Parts: sequence; structure tokens; C-alpha cells
Amino acid sequence: MTEALKRTVLKVAALNLAYFTLEFYFAHQFNSVALFSDSLDFLEDASVNILIFLAFSLTLIWRTRLSYLFALLLLLPAVGFLWNAISKLSEPIAPEGTGMALVGLGALFVNLYCALILNKFKNIKGGLAKAAYFSARNDAVSNILIIAAGITTLFWISAIPDLIVGAAIFLMNADSARDILRAARAEHKESTN
Repeated sequence: MTEALKRTVLKVAALNLAYFTLEFYFAHQFNSVALFSDSLDFLEDASVNILIFLAFSLTLIWRTRLSYLFALLLLLPAVGFLWNAISKLSEPIAPEGTGMALVGLGALFVNLYCALILNKFKNIKGGLAKAAYFSARNDAVSNILIIAAGITTLFWISAIPDLIVGAAIFLMNADSARDILRAARAEHKESTN
């Protein structure tokens, strides 16, 4: 199981890093806070999966500590969202809806594939594989919201749908971080007993 998970997380890391680059570029092209926040999610997912790969050579206590780090990494996009949301509120320009929806659709395909291949590992004891799965799952849900906001912006030219989706991405990441912290605490208690 360990070798299969190692290969899977490396594949997921590569896919996430590639789509981060694409989505980050188009977030600026289309003036979208939601795409920017989601691109940071891709970078965070790539980092989490690389760290999971490296964690296989660590002891149980270090894997538990790494789970705490993963929970904090899930909050990284929140910082990006807050920064962009504040700047967008001062100059509320509607994003380009068609482009936003198309980039969101591409991101959805990447994240659904990653969630699918990580699904069989999500119940492995500890928080590492669960962190990777939650990241991919959250991003797929975020992408559906981004597509909806892009389509909404075609009919209602406003920055509001983009900002609402950015806030939803923040809330989903906070919830997953909480779940991973619980798993890490449980693993830590077990390793000390």
C-alpha cells in the first residue's frame, strides 16, 4: 500500500503544480479572486503531496507533526483570499466570466481525477493521506463554485459572485484543516500511549 500511495502522491503533486501555473496566470488575466485563491490551493496541494511522499521515511511522531503542518497549509489560500478580497473591494471590477468558467472547468477535471486516485487511501490511519484527499475534494467543490460564479458573471456583471466563491473556498479549507488536526491529535495520543 505504501508504494502505491507514494506513486499516487507524486502524480497528484505534478498535476497540481502544473495546473497552479496555468490557473495563477489566468487569475490575473481574468481579474478573478476565486481563481487566484484556487491557484494557491493547487500550490498547497502540490506541497502537501510532496511532503507526504517525503514523510514515508519519518517516524510516527514526525508524521504526526507533519499532519499539523498540513492543516496549516490548508489555510494558506485564506491569506491569498483575504489579500485579494481587500484589494478587490477597493476597486470592484467584475472578472471575465467565460474565461473564469473555462479555467474552473479544467481545474475541476484535474481535481476530480486527483480525488478519484486518492480516494482509496483516505482511510489510512493518520492524517497524511486524509490531508491529500481533503485537499483534492475541496478543490473539486471549489471549481464547481468557480464555474457557477463565472456563468453568473456573464449575466450579472459584478465582482460579488467572485468574492463569495473566494470566501467559500476559505471556509472549506478551514473545515478540512480542523478535520486533519483532529486526526493528527488522535494519532499523536496513540503514539504516546
